[in-house]
Amino acid sequence: MKHLTTPSSLRALAHGCLLAASALLLSSCKKDKAETPEPVLAVYAAGYEQNGAGTSVAKVWKNGTATPALTGGTSNAVATALAVMGGDVYVAGREVNAAGRNVAKVWKNGAATPALAGGTSDAAATALAVVGGDVYAAGYEANAAGKGVAKVWKNGAATPPLTDGTKDAAATALAVVGGDVYVAGFEYNAAGRAVAKVWKNGAATPALTDGTSNAFANALAVVGSDVYAAGYERNAAGRAVAKVWKNGTATPALSDGTSNAFANALAVVGSDVYAAGFEYNAALKGVAKVWKNGAATPALTNGTSGAVANALAVVGGDVYAAGYERNAAGNIVAKVWKNGTAVPSLTEGTSDAAVNAIVLAP
Repeated sequence: MKHLTTPSSLRALAHGCLLAASALLLSSCKKDKAETPEPVLAVYAAGYEQNGAGTSVAKVWKNGTATPALTGGTSNAVATALAVMGGDVYVAGREVNAAGRNVAKVWKNGAATPALAGGTSDAAATALAVVGGDVYAAGYEANAAGKGVAKVWKNGAATPPLTDGTKDAAATALAVVGGDVYVAGFEYNAAGRAVAKVWKNGAATPALTDGTSNAFANALAVVGSDVYAAGYERNAAGRAVAKVWKNGTATPALSDGTSNAFANALAVVGSDVYAAGFEYNAALKGVAKVWKNGAATPALTNGTSGAVANALAVVGGDVYAAGYERNAAGNIVAKVWKNGTAVPSLTEGTSDAAVNAIVLAP
């Protein structure tokens, strides 16, 4: 007898086909997802290299190769901060003008944008952040009295100054999170001591240090509601002690205070807090270092020649540090270390060069 297809059997058949199609689609999606390659990250570094005339030239290196210089080499210039967003490369720093003044600058994709300051007094951009199309830079500008005034510029225009200009001050680090602008730096007090500080949206938060000894905040990270700063504070013996502060309170010191040590860079990933800098050894040579959760990891350099880590990035479990190390000829060589091991030097060592910032980006 010929089989008759009933409505119920049609529904069953359709349901079965739908399940099969769904399974096939799901399998295809899973397969596609599994085969999607991870984005390849490039390593960008910014700093300077001296030319044959001994003039510092602001530079960016990508994957170890120098890109076209940011400055022409007729006057000293240094790149101090770096951000990569949407394929665009932003750099902040300074360049000396014809009058011999440092001029605060931002470069985008190798071209200088309009200077942040007029060039009649010294100014420098030392920190940078790019968020939602807005470009923030932080640093300082000297006033008519010659005092450094801590400043933030947004899209090339100065925002209200962070300090009143009666005492020297500078902004050294910057983070923009959730619409809030955080800045770290220092300001001298009436006793002539540098006080480590953090500002939020232009207003000073309680000082990180009490002002009885010099202290400087050099780096900043904001994760959720937690604000981290790193730098150093002089102890009673006058030694610089490398430190990290969390929400305004000092965590256990990174160094024991028997020799000078400095934290220059900071990264917070999950619950792990990384800092980079250097510490002098018994031979008074700077040893480039990374600390993780307050403990020193194996030193980046062996201490036979001076070395400094100025910058830090932690991505996918890999820890990148950057700075410089002095060679046998006495020149400083721009360097990047990955997971404690030096990658090929960025410069050949015939003239001084250093890295001040590092970023990993597609």
